[in-house]
Amino acid sequence: MPTRTRVLIAVADGEHVRFLRPAEDNALHTVTSLDSDAAHLRSSDLRSDHPGASMHSDSSAHHALAPRHDPHQQEKMLFGQEVARQLNAASGRGDFDELVIVAPSHTLEAIRGALDTATAAKVVGTLHKDLSKTPVHEIWPHVREWVRPVHRSVPFSPA
Repeated sequence: MPTRTRVLIAVADGEHVRFLRPAEDNALHTVTSLDSDAAHLRSSDLRSDHPGASMHSDSSAHHALAPRHDPHQQEKMLFGQEVARQLNAASGRGDFDELVIVAPSHTLEAIRGALDTATAAKVVGTLHKDLSKTPVHEIWPHVREWVRPVHRSVPFSPA
């Protein structure tokens, strides 16, 4: 009798992630979730709210410099890397055999870029879509191509 493949589905955006598994009833169930600490902070709470200044050599006028990076975008990238660390740890413990990642493009790139080799080898599918606020029962149509349905075995009874 073949062993059942354990699939983990990570549904993320830059601030939240839910880890889902298919159950015996062929429905997805949330195993755990994680939220970014910086998800609801203002930019001024993340970084200094005073931009630097520059001075032109031919005048005494000062001009504010725009920040090079949006602090919220940086925090989203860091959160994607944290999701990857969680997945790497779960993979190392043998918690799953196959991995499906559903996230917007920038988050998906941050997660994939931080996966170790062993975890990256377990990725069987990715979907560039933000389903983080989608109810669990509505996610199934989006991931069904990578998740094999559970077939309940009927006990054999000799005639």
